[in-house]
Amino acid sequence: MTDSERTRVVAWSNELRSTHTRLREALQVARAAVHEPGAAASTGRELALYCRGFCVALGDHHRGEDRALFPAIEAAHPELAPVLRKLEQDHAMIDFLLTALSAAVDEAAGPDELERHLDGIAAIMASHFAYEERQLLVVLDTLALQEDPRLVLGGL
Repeated sequence: MTDSERTRVVAWSNELRSTHTRLREALQVARAAVHEPGAAASTGRELALYCRGFCVALGDHHRGEDRALFPAIEAAHPELAPVLRKLEQDHAMIDFLLTALSAAVDEAAGPDELERHLDGIAAIMASHFAYEERQLLVVLDTLALQEDPRLVLGGL
């Protein structure tokens, strides 16, 4: 393996960590928008923008993993199938919570309700990201996947 090939292979673990960092930051931006004056008003465009942007970014990240990353990992490491199924279950739960947050934004819910939605997402997201990184970063260091990281891990 050449140095440039090894660099590209190792980059998948770096890409995942970087994506998780950006998604954590996007969650913090959405949280801050909840506490802006007037955020609960039905015309709270910034709140809707930040919450929807966060929902789309996290959803795209998980759909990309389910579509491209996890099948590539499972092909190379079939013993990780149970780990990948657990991560996919987390994705489904997070998608459910994101849908509920989006509905709350549509209904112009108050800051306390929006904060509860974000708390639930944050708790599962933190647990999910930590588990995913513990289980997959070493595997990603050797994964040969020839896809655009933005399509696999999301474009945030």
